[in-house]
Amino acid sequence: MNILSELRSPEYVPPRGSLRATTQEDGDTSSVLQDYLRIASRWRWVIIGATATCLLLGIVATLLMTPLYTAKSTIEISREADQVVNFQGAEREVSAADQEFYQTQYGLLRSRTLAERVANELNLVDDQQFFEMFGGPDTPAFELTNGRYAASGRPMRERAAGQILLDNLSVDPARLSRLVEINFTSPDADFSMRVANAWAKNFIQTNLERKVQSTSYGREQLQQQLAEYKDRLDESQRQLVGYASAQEIINLPGQTEGSPDRPIVVDTLAALNQALTSATADRIAAEATFREAGGEGATGQALTNMAINNLRSQRAELAAQYSQMMVRFEPGYPAAAAIQSQIEEIDRAIDREEARVAGALEAEYRQALQREQNLEARVNELKQEYLGLRRRAIQYNIYQQEVDTNQALYDGLLQRFKEIGVAGGVGVNNVAIVDLADTPQAPSSPNLLINLAVSILGGLILGAAMAFALEQLDEGFTDPTEVKRKLGLPLLGSVPKAQEGTPKEALLDPKSELVDGYLSVYTSLGFTTEHGVPRSFAVTSTRPAEGKSTTALALATTLARARRKVILIDGDMRSPSVHQLGGVDHDRGLSNFLTGENDIDSLIFHMDDLGLTAMSAGPIPPNAAELLTGNRLSTLIERLHETYDHVVIDSPPVMGLADALLIASRVDGAIYAVEAHGTRSTHVKTALNRLLGANVRLLGCVLTKFEARKSFYGYGYEYGYGYGREDREGELA
Repeated sequence: MNILSELRSPEYVPPRGSLRATTQEDGDTSSVLQDYLRIASRWRWVIIGATATCLLLGIVATLLMTPLYTAKSTIEISREADQVVNFQGAEREVSAADQEFYQTQYGLLRSRTLAERVANELNLVDDQQFFEMFGGPDTPAFELTNGRYAASGRPMRERAAGQILLDNLSVDPARLSRLVEINFTSPDADFSMRVANAWAKNFIQTNLERKVQSTSYGREQLQQQLAEYKDRLDESQRQLVGYASAQEIINLPGQTEGSPDRPIVVDTLAALNQALTSATADRIAAEATFREAGGEGATGQALTNMAINNLRSQRAELAAQYSQMMVRFEPGYPAAAAIQSQIEEIDRAIDREEARVAGALEAEYRQALQREQNLEARVNELKQEYLGLRRRAIQYNIYQQEVDTNQALYDGLLQRFKEIGVAGGVGVNNVAIVDLADTPQAPSSPNLLINLAVSILGGLILGAAMAFALEQLDEGFTDPTEVKRKLGLPLLGSVPKAQEGTPKEALLDPKSELVDGYLSVYTSLGFTTEHGVPRSFAVTSTRPAEGKSTTALALATTLARARRKVILIDGDMRSPSVHQLGGVDHDRGLSNFLTGENDIDSLIFHMDDLGLTAMSAGPIPPNAAELLTGNRLSTLIERLHETYDHVVIDSPPVMGLADALLIASRVDGAIYAVEAHGTRSTHVKTALNRLLGANVRLLGCVLTKFEARKSFYGYGYEYGYGYGREDREGELA
């Protein structure tokens, strides 16, 4: 982000056409790649020097390095061993996509235990030549006694030997395969081969030992658990039987295979419940019959009784005879009376028989009712007994479940114990050696070409880092494009540094590069306002000797050559310089008018060789800023506009002074001169901040004393400034 864009006051309005006023060389912001190329071109010798230094150091280091030899052995690690017996392992199964198993194997290959085992197998723990080869640590464990290491330091030497082997070992899994390369590097080719092969063989041995140890440990643990669960099973069975005996729980086997046992009371209750149902039906039928017997002769039993029917038949006959007699005789007739007596006797017999039938029905009903009540009482007793049994069966089932659980655990452990016993005697391995290491015939390092490439790359990186660091530390303006990027001001033009003579002499030569540069500035200045070049403007800078006076003189000269009436005012009343260009004294000038003198003609002088009029700074006042605080400067500019087309003021520098702010606030705008390759951007930003704080209208920036050879765009600027000059000189010659 541009810093000045944040500091700019709200009242400030960029000059119209300022973007169009920029020259071709700072038209658009450079791309990131162009910035990098510019930095690389500017600091190319730093980058070349750093690269050359690193290259030289790489060559020297390569020649001084000890040749190292790398031996490689290859093994295959299968995720699961070939199964000789059909059983499941004690460890959890690993899915095909699970890489945890292989990462564990790679970690085991680089384990400290395996390294110390290899060191012991190769007798490296007490090998002085081995520790001298790799530079063993300087500790009491490595002190020699009678030309040998002390036995007391063996554990420490074993640890050190294992660490040395690990430091020079690399485990490289082949991508998308089960192959793993074991690489060992040392100064001795034969030693590298022996270590690589020993590492592969010892890894297989440790893998087998680990499985045997795991199986043996598993058998011991399972054996202990079997005894424990056998005791649990026996205890739970005794507890179940004791509880069943105490609570008189008798269960019958299930009716079908696999069905649970059932209590005996269930069958009894079912049978009695069925009998109760039948008794209830009988009681209901007997009760219905008994209720019907409440009316004489109304019951079906009385109607179907043979004795009663015979009596009724006899009565009917006697009644018929009695009716015939009554036709002829009186009721008192003896024969009729006898028949009547027989009828009454038969009626009494029928009543007696019907009473006997009714008594039989009542007795049958009472008997059915008593049977029903007895069965119902027994069923209720069995229900209470069953409910009590259910309550006792809850605890019984708990004991039964415990027995079943212990039995299942015991059976499972027993089966696993048998399987592990079979597995312990098989001895299969999932690691196999594919290729044993051979003695290396050529050193693996140092590699001259690789070291040179790394040195060159490191040198380029170091040089680039140094270039960027120097670029950040260098706050000067090396290219015209940096003006817009760093300051946010339009670049009116860049002016080359005068190589020979004074700036005035260069301005007198229309073919000089200085004139070409300021002509470009003049052209750009014509786009800063609606009416072209501002009628009054000041030229200032950050500090002295940046080319502001030359810029003011050159622009005034360029305007004069464009047939404009121009007056150049030396506004630097602290260190005046315009009078020297005109070869006059500064006894009279700007300070006289500011102190109250109104005769302008007596304060100016003419520079006929440049075609313009000038006003010196006048006598140096005690405090120039006090003279500029009034309205006399504005009055002077207004009066000069009556005679001159343009008023150009050579202003003092901005830093540390208030003169430039007071002068720039009285004119149409200010042009800021920045010395290329010299002025720091932070100082320029501070000065511009002061101008913007005073509501000064900045027309643009002029890059002075620019040397194209120091710029990334040097060729373009050289071409622009010198184009056609040699041809013109040849024609004039």
